[in-house]
Amino acid sequence: MARAQVTFKDIGLTVSTPVGTRVIELSEKVGSGIVYGCREGDCGTCLCEVVDGAENLSAPSEVERKLLHEHFAGRDQRIACQAQILGDVALKPA
Repeated sequence: MARAQVTFKDIGLTVSTPVGTRVIELSEKVGSGIVYGCREGDCGTCLCEVVDGAENLSAPSEVERKLLHEHFAGRDQRIACQAQILGDVALKPA
């Protein structure tokens, strides 16, 4: 199974995870400060900033694009419960 390295800048931790893992699942396991409310892509509270490796996340779905727009998110921000890890990436809470 393919794996990726994910760095959580807020806690200074890099971990290996299977490709396809959602950012919020891993964030919750390691204790990163990326907060969440619903885990279903409805509330937008799990907005995170991609510090490096944005190309290594899944493309935003229609649901995620709508939430990003509603929350005036910047180009380097993603919804952690929607973004899947496809390769090495560095993240921090938005």
